[in-house]
Amino acid sequence: MDKASIDGWGSGLLGVIIFSGSLPATRVAVAGFSPLFLTSARAAIAALLGAALLAVLRQPWPQRKDLVSLTIVALGVVIGFPLLTALALQHITSAHSIVFIGLLPLSTAVFGVLRGGERPQPLFWLFSCVGSATVGAFALSSDGSASLTGDLLMVAAIIVCGLGYAEGAALSRRLGGWQVISWALVLLAPVVLVMTIMTLPPSWQGIGAPAWLGLAYVSIFSMLVGFVFWYRGLAIGGIASVGQLQLLQPFFGLALAGLLLHEQVPWSMIAATMLVVVCVVFARRFA
Repeated sequence: MDKASIDGWGSGLLGVIIFSGSLPATRVAVAGFSPLFLTSARAAIAALLGAALLAVLRQPWPQRKDLVSLTIVALGVVIGFPLLTALALQHITSAHSIVFIGLLPLSTAVFGVLRGGERPQPLFWLFSCVGSATVGAFALSSDGSASLTGDLLMVAAIIVCGLGYAEGAALSRRLGGWQVISWALVLLAPVVLVMTIMTLPPSWQGIGAPAWLGLAYVSIFSMLVGFVFWYRGLAIGGIASVGQLQLLQPFFGLALAGLLLHEQVPWSMIAATMLVVVCVVFARRFA
């Protein structure tokens, strides 16, 4: 593995670790805030931070041809995924929702082929599907709190997120990783600021510290910092290849759900994690 691949995988792994806390933090935050306010507020806060970074570092404006891609990124990862997952978490537990993240590598790879022009080998698809199936089986065997509404919302979230990841990774090769998510946030800033004002809680009383901490995490880390590393990893190491690291995210997330939310973590997690790691390694080889 060359230096670029190591750097790409290192950045991608750090992004995955940061993203692993997103659903537990969202689960905590929706206990105090509505899904619409949470989605718009996290985007508004991240947009202000992204705009500050772009201004301080004097980044050039994106070209007109980049606006379509930036809009896809914004609708996918700034609005679509956060809103759909926040709605889903009103019906299912964070542990149940986390396992759907195991489908993200396949979704990202498909859109990497459609939008990024990548052509992974057939065996890549085999190991990617096996890894995703492992996560799905783990979900069904470990959690009996399924909800059709929650599950469908999570599937929709995975689709739009995969599109946003692939589109952003392709654009990152030209603009840079943190620049892509920052410009996507700035692009939607007027909309999310208005949404935030319109969906303000009727009363701030009764909103506990955990909800505020959840909002802070998803605004700063999930919405901005994580993407800095994630898009860099995808751009350097390849969308389909580095995207397989997302198969590890459900298990990082389940560990956090157990530690922070005191949700039960099943013993089968260790066995499933080992199989998923094997799938990641072989998918990386044939990407």
